[in-house]
Amino acid sequence: MRIGIVSETYPPEINGVALTVHNLAAGLAGRGHSVDLIRPRQPQPHLDEPGIEVLSVRGGSMPRYPGLRFGLPAGRALREHWKQQRPDAIYVATEGPLGWSAVRAAKQLGIPVSSGFHTRFDSYADHYGVGWLTPLVRGYLRRFHRRAATTLVPTDALAQELRALGIPNARMLRRAVDTQLFHPRRRSDALRATWGVDAATPVVLYVGRIAAEKNLELAVQTFRAIQQQVPKARYVWVGDGPARAALEAAHPDFIFAGMQRGEALGQHYASADLFPFSSLSETFGNVILEALAAGLPVVAYAEGAAREHLRDGINGYCIESGNARAFVAAATNLACNPGLIRHMGRAAHVGVAGLSPDAVIRDFETLLREMAEENLHEHATTVAHA
Repeated sequence: MRIGIVSETYPPEINGVALTVHNLAAGLAGRGHSVDLIRPRQPQPHLDEPGIEVLSVRGGSMPRYPGLRFGLPAGRALREHWKQQRPDAIYVATEGPLGWSAVRAAKQLGIPVSSGFHTRFDSYADHYGVGWLTPLVRGYLRRFHRRAATTLVPTDALAQELRALGIPNARMLRRAVDTQLFHPRRRSDALRATWGVDAATPVVLYVGRIAAEKNLELAVQTFRAIQQQVPKARYVWVGDGPARAALEAAHPDFIFAGMQRGEALGQHYASADLFPFSSLSETFGNVILEALAAGLPVVAYAEGAAREHLRDGINGYCIESGNARAFVAAATNLACNPGLIRHMGRAAHVGVAGLSPDAVIRDFETLLREMAEENLHEHATTVAHA
């Protein structure tokens, strides 16, 4: 099949959506499909990948996120492009201006289109002092996704939320994790030495965008509570974002490792000891799967990946959403018990070992093939009755 994928974020950008979309595109190409990738133009050239053809369109920088881009509307260019090289099906991963114009162009050309729901933009407004925008953002998301034949989500819980929001076409496509890249064997004493810790010192890890919507205040509060019980504990932050500079200035004892990729990222996970993830704004949270695969017990609210994959008291602690006191207590209890960290860490890795990327790609391929075949059938029926 020829499959169109439209995304306003894609590597070399580093975030959960970009990496998820890349894995889908590369996985389809690896199974012999032709992937037609539409994305905003980046300052740095993209790397050619077998089976993936790239059409770069105009874009702009996200406010407060200069490293991220959004795509400008490109309806005319997309229609011309898809008329010349018509995809069998299209997946639109993001809901920005480019994504909206892509859904519209696909509908005009009669090409079946699926959308992805990766980010709860409707929950971000409160974090940036414009909570009054929440109903407007929610209405936009509703209109956007109802135009697609189906909206892909990573959990059953999110599918139910979207149906309650007025998006009835939600369908689950599970997420996978690279259990070879994220593995306990990548633990590095040499890396830990650069953090100034020995084998007995607990290292708390944060991985992700360093931004207000990640509930960073609770993350800091949690570590300070741990530090009161284990004074030598260290806090390592992997990632970047608009809140990093202020956080770094306010907490000079924190270790900021910046953006990490590939094996270096896997090594940072495996070389830490526990992963408290305080965000309440995740649709999924790929970092939870990565931490579990690397053998880190996770403390997180019962949202997204945590609801699906955390087993409370087995591979970490799954906390009732919004219960900050319980969150801090669970993380502190874990940090003070090296034996419990090791026991839960082993269970963490084993628990996600079966989340095969190949299985996810096969499910995605099946969904797209069904869309294409149903569209052909509808077209043939329409012609027959004309």
